[in-house]
Amino acid sequence: MGILLAITAGIMLGFWAMPEKYIKNYSFENAWGLCYVFMLWLIPGIVAFSMINDFGQVLSDVGTPVLMKMLIPGFLWGVGMMLWGKAINYIGMSLGFSIFIGTIICVGSLLPWYLSGVPESGEVVKILIGIAVILAGIIFNGRAGILRAAAEAEGGNKGSSSMITGILIAVIGGILCTGFNVALEITANGVAAKNIIGEMVVKNGNEAWLSSVASMFIVYVSGGVFVVPYFIIMLSKKKLWGGFNVPEAGKNISMTGLMAALNFTASIIFAYSSFLLGENGGSIGYATFNTLSVVAAVSAGVFTNEWAGAPKASKTSLYLGLAAMIGGVMIIAFG
Repeated sequence: MGILLAITAGIMLGFWAMPEKYIKNYSFENAWGLCYVFMLWLIPGIVAFSMINDFGQVLSDVGTPVLMKMLIPGFLWGVGMMLWGKAINYIGMSLGFSIFIGTIICVGSLLPWYLSGVPESGEVVKILIGIAVILAGIIFNGRAGILRAAAEAEGGNKGSSSMITGILIAVIGGILCTGFNVALEITANGVAAKNIIGEMVVKNGNEAWLSSVASMFIVYVSGGVFVVPYFIIMLSKKKLWGGFNVPEAGKNISMTGLMAALNFTASIIFAYSSFLLGENGGSIGYATFNTLSVVAAVSAGVFTNEWAGAPKASKTSLYLGLAAMIGGVMIIAFG
């Protein structure tokens, strides 16, 4: 059940940025700033306080030391999320997801070993082999982007020079976004934060699965500590507040709200899958969740014609990378 939920969450996450393609006449700051306000503060707050009994008391019972430990990696995750949006704008959804999530998998799947200890030797070998195969997939995907950029440059596309910049942004953002996993796995008195939160949720008369909602509220609000002020400053600096008032405003707000809802719901489902997988949730579940999001995102990118003009060699490299990432996640899951 834990693996199946991680797969479901990954597919949902893979489609979360797709509605951005249908936002019209909004700058990056308008579109993504609105999305992040919904995603990091409004929706988590509404969901957590409406679904969890005595949620304020739950947070109090979790305790300031645990919340503060989760705040720092959650803050870094928020910075990475902002960079993710920039990467998608630079290099498209399919490539942006592949490189960004691939980086997260390779780094984030190993971090829990540092926090909670290394699994049994047999499991370690299988997980490392799976991660190595996923890393090969990332290399193929990066090559696909470079080949596509070269073809666009030959065709006189001025935007092709941003491909390398977009790839670097995706890698840096992916490293920072591993804070998401660290926030759940970080320990206090030898107990993982996600387990402490689960205990306090049940203690206050809630069902155990609601611990995933509580965990995501803490992580998302922490991420918003950086992201929301950043976009407020940028909107003011560039004088873009009036940019929200366009004929497509209603549709744009709906699309950003849909993006936010897909992202937060996917994270809740993953958090519960991680809870079900126990000690292995931080590595096996995390790799499964993120890799399936790449599968969905690449499919969405192909469906929306991101690769329509790409050369055959570029598409071949993309598909090889995708196949390697799927194979790697299967090795980890069955292992």
